[in-house]
Amino acid sequence: MAEPGYEIGMIGLGVMGRNLALNIADRGFSVVGTDKESGKVQALRSEAKGRRVQGADDLKGFIDSLRRPRAVMMLVPAGPPVDTVIRELIPHLEAGDLIIDGGNSYFKETDRRASALSERGILFLGVGISGGEQGARRGPSIMPGGPKEGYDRVRPIFEAAAAKVEGTPCVAWLGPGSAGHYVKMVHNGIEYGLMQLIAESYDVMKRGLGLTNDALADLFDQWNRTELNAYLIEITARIFRRIDEKTGQRLIDLIRDEAKEKGTGKWTAQDAMELQVPVPTIDIAVAMRDLSAFKDQREAAAKRLGGPPRRFQGDRNAFLDRMREALYAAMLLTYVQGMAQLRSASDAYDYNLNLTEVARIWRGGCIIRAALLEEIRAAYRDHPDLPHLLLEDRFAQEAASRQEPLRAVVQQAAASGIPVPGFMVSLAYFDGYRSERLPANLIQAQRDYFGAHTYERTDEAGVFHTAWDEESGGADVG
Repeated sequence: MAEPGYEIGMIGLGVMGRNLALNIADRGFSVVGTDKESGKVQALRSEAKGRRVQGADDLKGFIDSLRRPRAVMMLVPAGPPVDTVIRELIPHLEAGDLIIDGGNSYFKETDRRASALSERGILFLGVGISGGEQGARRGPSIMPGGPKEGYDRVRPIFEAAAAKVEGTPCVAWLGPGSAGHYVKMVHNGIEYGLMQLIAESYDVMKRGLGLTNDALADLFDQWNRTELNAYLIEITARIFRRIDEKTGQRLIDLIRDEAKEKGTGKWTAQDAMELQVPVPTIDIAVAMRDLSAFKDQREAAAKRLGGPPRRFQGDRNAFLDRMREALYAAMLLTYVQGMAQLRSASDAYDYNLNLTEVARIWRGGCIIRAALLEEIRAAYRDHPDLPHLLLEDRFAQEAASRQEPLRAVVQQAAASGIPVPGFMVSLAYFDGYRSERLPANLIQAQRDYFGAHTYERTDEAGVFHTAWDEESGGADVG
C-alpha cells in the first residue's frame, strides 16, 4: 500500500512553478505547492480545482503533507535563493529524501550543493527545464542530472509531464552530478547564438533591403516550412505581425533595442574557454547583448561615425534565398559548437553524456527545438564516439554546400555597414576548422620570443626554445 501524502512538492509558485505543478497534476499525480507570497499559493488553489493539487501556507505544513521518502522540487531564482530554500528545508528532511533544483543554477553550484546534501543522506537532482511558461504547462524538455536513484524515483512524473515527440517523452537522465544543469546551460548558450543570428537576418532584410514587417512575417513563415523549421523561426513570424494595442503600430518597432540577459549564455562562453573549446557564435551573441545596452553611446556615435550607404544592388529574391541558406548554415554551426562543448565537458567532468539522448530530448518542448536536431540525433546514433559533427559526412556536406551563401551575406552586410558578427564568426569558425594549417605557428613563435614559452616543430619531436635576439639568427634548444 502506498504511503499517504502528496507525491511531489513544489516550492516557488511563479509562472514556471505554478504551471509545472498544474501540468504534473493533469497527468494524474498529486502535488502540493508553497511560496513565501501567499497570493501565489492562493492562485494555485484557484487554478487547481478538480485536480489533485493543494497549496500549503507554510513550510512545515508543506513538508508534513508529502509522502515519504519525500520529493521536493524548487523553481526559484538561481543563486542565493536556492541556498536559502535548502537551508530552510534541511531541518524538516531526513536521509533518503530528495531535493530537485529545477532552475537555471550554475553547474558548479549544483555540484557543491549535491556534495553537501549527500553528507546528510539527502539526494539532490539538478534539472534543466526549457520551454517557458507554455512549455511548463503543456510539456517542457526536461534535463535531469544527479544520482540515478533520485531520478528513478521521479521518472514517472517527469516522463508524464515532459513534451512528447512521436510518443516519446523529451526527458532522459543525463548523468551524475551537475550533468543536467550543464546541458541546460549549453542549451541556453545555443539559444543565445540562434537568437543573435535571427536578429542579424532581420537587420539585413529590414535596414538593408527595406522589407516591411508583413513581408518579414511572410518570409519567416515560409522559411519555417523549409529546413529552417524551428520554434524560434516560428515565433519570429508571429512577432512581426503583433499589433500594439495602445498605438495600433507594429509592436516590434516600439521595443527598445536593448537585449537583457540572465547569465547562462555568459556561463556557457566562460566554461568553453576553461575547456579550450571554441564557441565563437555564442561568445559574440553575449557580447552583442552587452553592446546593445550602450544605447545612449550608440545614439551619440551614430551622429559622429560615418559608414557606407545601406543600398542593396542586385536580384533581391535571389539574395533572400541566399539569406535563408546562410541563416541555416550559421544556425547549424551554432549547434555544432554547442555539441562540441558538451562532448568536451562530458570527458572533463565525467558526465558520460549520451549526445544522442541530448539531441532527442531537445526535439520537443524546448526553445531551441528544430528539425535539424533529428539530423544531429541520427549522427550521434550512427557514430556514438563522433568527436565533432563536421567530421560526419552529412554535416560536412550541409556546411560546405552552404558556404557560398554564407560568404555572400557576410560580404553584402559588410559592404552596407550592417553588423552581422554572428554570421562572420560562424563563417570564421567553419574556415578555421577546415584549415589544415593556421597561422598559430607565428603566434607560438612570438610567445617564445618574448616569454620563452617554447614551441614544437613539424620536422622532429620535442619541445624547443630559440634565442631569437642572437645575431646569428638564434639557436634551437631541445
